[in-house]
Amino acid sequence: GIIDDFIIYKFEGRYMLVVNSNNIKKDMEWLKKNKFGDIKISNVSNDIGLLALQGPKSREILQLLTNKSLDSLKFYNFLTAKIDGLEATISRTGYTGELGYELYINSKHIADIWDKLLEVGKNHGLNPVGLGCRDTLRLEMKYLLYGNDINEKTSPLEAGLGWITKLNKDYFIGKKTICNSKNKITKHLICVEMEEKSIPRKGYKIYSGENLIGKITSGTMSPSLGKGIGLGYVSTPFKNIGTELNIEIRGRKKNATVVKAPFYTKGSLLA
Repeated sequence: GIIDDFIIYKFEGRYMLVVNSNNIKKDMEWLKKNKFGDIKISNVSNDIGLLALQGPKSREILQLLTNKSLDSLKFYNFLTAKIDGLEATISRTGYTGELGYELYINSKHIADIWDKLLEVGKNHGLNPVGLGCRDTLRLEMKYLLYGNDINEKTSPLEAGLGWITKLNKDYFIGKKTICNSKNKITKHLICVEMEEKSIPRKGYKIYSGENLIGKITSGTMSPSLGKGIGLGYVSTPFKNIGTELNIEIRGRKKNATVVKAPFYTKGSLLA
């Protein structure tokens, strides 16, 4: 299955792993168990704060506070710079589907940068938001959430993650298991849109007629589309786009359709 999903940053002479916060202890234990050679692993989570500045105007706002040009910083690349005079790592990443940046700063100064961003972004429509907002955005993009859509019992192939599971590499931990299961996959992660006014929530059952074929792993009311959307696993015969399904919501079966990802296609991600 999947221990975690995270981003690895390659610096000169070191790497930085940005993991899911709930998995820090588990990830550390796994890394130490599997490390080899002259490798040192440290948990510096308490020393580094993270802010996610996301949206079509994020570059314009951040540029007001940093000493380096952001124009040439490409998606999934990063640079080191100063933000309001403080050392920072600026990464063009984020789990929203929009143009955006993740800012890594010494924890002692993270609140100061938060306040400064809100100050300079005030005239650009910048608002503070939490994980509830981020969750609707990531779901509209079919970005998976660890613990909901993937876990240690999930095969990357079931979750549609074959594109980052390179089976042509000589060796990686788990390769044999994944290769052996390649032709034995019986369920697949799908995107569903509700055809009726209703919201599919985590754990809701998915039916085809009277047959129970799967369950929802993530769901919300999409603010961009104005309809209920969700992710879920279904038996292989029901994974195709256009398949009509039913979601059991509060004891009643509501009509839904399997759709192509992402749900929302008008974001500013590649701006």
